[in-house]
Amino acid sequence: MEDAEKTLRDVPIGATVRVARLQGEGAVKHRLMDMGLTKGTSVTVRKVAPLGDPIEVTVRGFELSLRKDEAQNVLVA
Repeated sequence: MEDAEKTLRDVPIGATVRVARLQGEGAVKHRLMDMGLTKGTSVTVRKVAPLGDPIEVTVRGFELSLRKDEAQNVLVA
C-alpha cells in the first residue's frame, strides 16, 4: 500500500469520505460491496468503540458497523 492511500480505519470521527476502491479477495470484497461500500459512495464515520473495534459508519442513509480488519480493506479519498 502506498503512503498516500488512506483506509476507512484511518478516518476520524465525524469526517465524511468517498470510497476510492476496495481491497481484498473473493468473499471479503463481495461482502463489503453487498453492504453498499462501492466506488464513489459517501461514508461518514459516526462512532468508534473504545478499543477501536467496531467502527460505526453511515452509508447510503443507514448505519453500518465494521470491524477494523474490514475497514482496512476500504480505501478512501
